[in-house]
Amino acid sequence: MAKRNSKINAQPRLHQKAAEIQAYGTVNHLLPLDLEEPVRVEMTAQLNQLLADTMTLRDLYKKSHWQVSGPTFYQLHLLFDKHYDEQVEIVDAVAERIQLLGGISIAMAADVAETTQIQRPPRGREEVPVQLSRLLDAHQVIIQECRTLSKRASTVGDDGTNDLVVSDVLRANELQVWFLSEHLVNMPLVRAVDSSFQVRKSA
Repeated sequence: MAKRNSKINAQPRLHQKAAEIQAYGTVNHLLPLDLEEPVRVEMTAQLNQLLADTMTLRDLYKKSHWQVSGPTFYQLHLLFDKHYDEQVEIVDAVAERIQLLGGISIAMAADVAETTQIQRPPRGREEVPVQLSRLLDAHQVIIQECRTLSKRASTVGDDGTNDLVVSDVLRANELQVWFLSEHLVNMPLVRAVDSSFQVRKSA
């Protein structure tokens, strides 16, 4: 039986470097998805834009969750965190679709900041109506992207992307828009306005 001439080195090999194994903006040629390479390149590019904007919206929800104040603090604090968690799931779903198509999903904050179409908020705290309006504006960007992307995906035969965008992204964003919008309706809190009385009084 041959003797071992060297001992196993348990020391981790740190600070390793090497060239990228796949460049951003390219797709893997070997995946048998029945989708041509140009289609997958186009879809992953558009999905990465959607991903960057979704990651921005996700973080905007967390900022609002931390900084919300005022009489609706408790309700909105919980709502913002709920919507944040839902956006986290959407981020994963979109990123996984990009990888499934053989592409590379955008990931780092600096890259997201350079790519997103959503306006950057100030670092400081804003009033609740401004927070809500800013979130709604961000949702509008994503919803418009979803409608455009889903139609294009259907046209080029990428049914999986179409289904993801409509079922998981568009519908979730539409529902969140509804919840946010209701908080901007100007209604009295403790006393209803008798419109018939006001009409009689002004007559």
